[in-house]
Parts: sequence; structure tokens; C-alpha cells
Amino acid sequence: MTGRATGRMLPDGRRLHLHHGPIDLIIDAEGDKRRVALERARTRFETILQELVDELPLLRAPVGARQKPQGHVARAMWEAAWLHRTRFVTPMAAVAGAVADEVLRVMVAETGLRKVYVNNGGDIAFHLAPGAELVAAVAGGAVETLRVGSEIPARGIATSGWRGRSHSLGIADAVTVLARNAAEADVAATLIANAVDLPGHPAITRQPASDLSPESDLGTRLVTRAVGKLTPDETTQALGRGLSAAKDMQARGLVEAAALMLNGDYRVVGQMHLQAPKKETNLA
Repeated sequence: MTGRATGRMLPDGRRLHLHHGPIDLIIDAEGDKRRVALERARTRFETILQELVDELPLLRAPVGARQKPQGHVARAMWEAAWLHRTRFVTPMAAVAGAVADEVLRVMVAETGLRKVYVNNGGDIAFHLAPGAELVAAVAGGAVETLRVGSEIPARGIATSGWRGRSHSLGIADAVTVLARNAAEADVAATLIANAVDLPGHPAITRQPASDLSPESDLGTRLVTRAVGKLTPDETTQALGRGLSAAKDMQARGLVEAAALMLNGDYRVVGQMHLQAPKKETNLA
């Protein structure tokens, strides 16, 4: 592995930007020991990427196929994926969320902070003291923001979809999930987004993941590269597939809530306080 972890305060003077290889974190905190918490984040972040690289073969293998990894973040990834072991999933589905969770963990230890968030490319781990609230931007076009109050037990947000930074087997523009932590939200969002699909539809362009990324944990599985015009009925059908997956996860206690977005339409499972754009959208 080359390069070193870097950190700098953003121009607003509040948010800390940490970068190392593929990892980009934006962090903020409120409370008397804010500076201490941010310094803890810097220190812990320096070794995370190397820890993951050291166990990468295990993390790219389907969960359960090999022994558990040993590192703290790697183990959290494995445990989040293990909750969905009846289907194909690797611990890499939880990587962004697990990294955010780990940095959050060291920040809130004995600091008495009112609010903290660690945003890893849209996958967010957060801490809220009683009465605090988090407002997060949501990708996908159908909604703009998500509000989360301290009374909600979830402490992780993740978004996945074919337009995102990772490959998707489905056609969702975005699926945003609230779950117990960011690692579990990350895996759930990935799998629900995979379920939003129209298998074999001629308007959907797919390509083997290995052709795009030779070392992808998805191997030769076909990932979505483009989604052409779909009828309203087809959009409803695809969202319905994802909705079934989301409802099943909610019934099993794996997600608090989920919002599924496709072609300006969306579906919601559970309680999500979403702010829609000014233009009119369809809430089902």
C-alpha cells in the first residue's frame, strides 16, 4: 500500500476531512470535548486502511466461506454481512459503513458529545444525545434530506444504487437505509438496491463486474451500467421487488426504515422523515 493518511479542516473551520486511498471521511462534532474527539478520529484513521488491506482476501470472499477476519473493522464488516448469509454477500458490502462506525466509536468514548457524524461517501455513522437531531442529504433525486431524531434507535445511514460509487446488481437510483449502525445499513442498502430490478429487461445494460474491476468481490456477476426508458408499470414492478426485500429485513429487525428511489418515484418502509424537492413527486 502506498501513500499516507491525510487530514485537514475544511474551509468552514468545523468539518474535518480525512483521506487515505479510497476512503474519504467528513466529520463534525458538537460538545465541550470536540477537539479531543477530532484528534482521536485523526489518530485512529491512520491505520484503518492497512488493517483492511491485510485481510482483503477474506473480506472479498462470500461470508461464511472462510474463517472470520481478525481486525476490529474487518470483523464488524463480516458480522454485518453474516446477518444476510442466506444470500450471496461479502463483507465488502459493509466496508464504508464499518469504517465510519469505527471512527465514530473512538470519538464518542468518554467525551460527552452532543452530536457526532462520520460521513464516508454518503454512508454515515452518527451519535445523538437526547434532544439532538441529524439532517442528512439523500441521493437519488426523489427526496432531498432525511431528518433523524435521537428518539430513533438507528445510528447508521447508508445509500446504495447503480448510480453510486460501487457496482450494483439492481437498477435503483438510490436506496437509503436507517439501521442500528452504519455497517448494517451499508449491507442492507446494497442488498435492497440489488433487489430493485427487472431481470432480462432489454433497456438495462449490464456487464460482468470483473471486466470493470478485475479484483471485484462480485466476480463475473452482471452489474448495471445503464438504465433506459421504463414505463410507470415497470418502475412500480421493480420498486415492488425491492420493497419486499426491505419489508423482510424490517420484520427481522435488520433495518429501522428504508427509502427506495427509481425514476423520480419512491417507496418507504418504516418511519423516515424525508424532505421532498420543491417539484412535485409521487409518494407511495
